Amino acid sequence: METQGLTSMTDEAQIRWMALGDTTRRPAVVMLHGGPGLPDYLGDVAPMVADLAPVYRYDQRGTGQSPWRGRHFFARHVDDLVDLLDAWDVPAAVLIGHSYGSDLASRFCMAHPDRVAAMLLICGPFVGDWRTRARAERDRRMSAAQQKRLRELEELPRRTEDQEVELLTLAWFTDHSDPERGWHWAAQGARRRRPINWSMNGELGKERRADPLDEHLPELRECLPARAELLGGADDPRPVSALEPLALRLALPLKRIEGAGHEPWLEQPDAVRAHLRRFIQGAVGAQG
Repeated sequence: METQGLTSMTDEAQIRWMALGDTTRRPAVVMLHGGPGLPDYLGDVAPMVADLAPVYRYDQRGTGQSPWRGRHFFARHVDDLVDLLDAWDVPAAVLIGHSYGSDLASRFCMAHPDRVAAMLLICGPFVGDWRTRARAERDRRMSAAQQKRLRELEELPRRTEDQEVELLTLAWFTDHSDPERGWHWAAQGARRRRPINWSMNGELGKERRADPLDEHLPELRECLPARAELLGGADDPRPVSALEPLALRLALPLKRIEGAGHEPWLEQPDAVRAHLRRFIQGAVGAQG
């Protein structure tokens, strides 16, 4: 059974959250969605492990049903997670971060290592000059006409609803291993994962470039919980090879999901489910 709620942060912002499973059990799992600027989209992933531990998800401030206006900072988003863990009475959580959520999980771990029981980072965080390779691979997967149309839409000062859906579909369909199914998932996401907080995306992106996680890896390694792993889709245009130096520098195992892109649970649900369940079972057992 899923429960939902609204929790006030220390600055009175309201964060909408969802919980699946027996919320009296500990440790709890907290899933951190990507973006930044998207609402939560991990509703299909939570049921894979909710029988093993309660799973919490939430719309980050300024997204989905967590309305908020103001400047975005990593420190504020880290504080939000502290406030939520306090509200849920979760002393230490098993963090599962996807894409940008893996960056947020890492920064939270450095700030509050005592509140991280275990951590699984999915499709991120990437280190080094991965963006150049990601853009080149995205272009390779698109036709010349699609590339031209995407640039046209990006340059519009304002977009209609149909234009926004078209832009997001073009931007996201190359995230998947299978281009045909990828187009379907991208079009579906372009309608559901809305509205996008572009200001949040730009502000946190700028901060991430100014203070990259790359420069904090020795600190992060010292803070990591005993159980921490990396998981990536082998066909993610954000090259899984960019996770390899991170795995080496953090001394973490890296699991590749073959035949999957940036959202591996869509293309290889059985493989992702098996990996998540093994990870959670190990984390829960270690805490028991």
